[in-house]
Amino acid sequence: MTPGTDTAFTGSVAQFYERYMVPLIFEPYALDLAARVVALQPGSVLEVAAGTGVLTRRLAAELPPQTELIASDLNTAMLDMAATLGCARPVQWRVADAMELPFADASFDVVLCQQGVQFFPDKLVALKEMRRVLVDGGRLAFSVWNNTGLYNIAVGEALAAFVNSDTADRFCASRKAPGRDELLRLTTEAGFSAVEISVSRIEVHLPSLDEFVLDHLSATPVAAAVSAADAGARKRVGEHVKQQLQRYAESDGVTYPEETHVVTARVQ
Repeated sequence: MTPGTDTAFTGSVAQFYERYMVPLIFEPYALDLAARVVALQPGSVLEVAAGTGVLTRRLAAELPPQTELIASDLNTAMLDMAATLGCARPVQWRVADAMELPFADASFDVVLCQQGVQFFPDKLVALKEMRRVLVDGGRLAFSVWNNTGLYNIAVGEALAAFVNSDTADRFCASRKAPGRDELLRLTTEAGFSAVEISVSRIEVHLPSLDEFVLDHLSATPVAAAVSAADAGARKRVGEHVKQQLQRYAESDGVTYPEETHVVTARVQ
């Protein structure tokens, strides 16, 4: 079987996440967050909701060897995958709930979170936990999507048309993040000062969409639902997305604009 068909749904979600989502979607933004932290030269850093560790790996390569790095996530499988990928220097991978971080008060100079805040059941509680573990003068930086995005809109439409609307809604849920005003309110109420919110824009390049879409879906929470659909429906999902993004087509795939909010703040 070829990639993008049934083989896309046999294996570990964590493996597929690292293979398809990290290098094409999350790594470009990790470079941006990492650059903000490296400039601070902190002595200790905590990443919350680290997934398979793309941001932490970048920090491990660029921060001094004496900087303490801890990466936490609630998903054990994601951290197990992260631990197998290797880092330029030692990193602690810790299973932890963002709602109740297992760290002492004032433990870190910097806390980071890339595309995780939108998933927390109580965002204010999670941000208060990040505030609690930061030292006086400590820094917070996190990112959340600021719109559904061209690609995700097309995938959502395809899933609604060829799988079912519930699967489409669950797929798009990761993009339902607080808006600018809500982010400012939450971060301020959590006890942070000097809150700044900017928009980070990049050009995302994806390979041929009729194959990539199914590979990508195999790394998402809707993998089982898409796998259960018949082969014809899965094929039409990929074809629909490719058609919808045709205006961004290049010889080896598509390149389209993507945006995210980046929130930075400090403890004073």
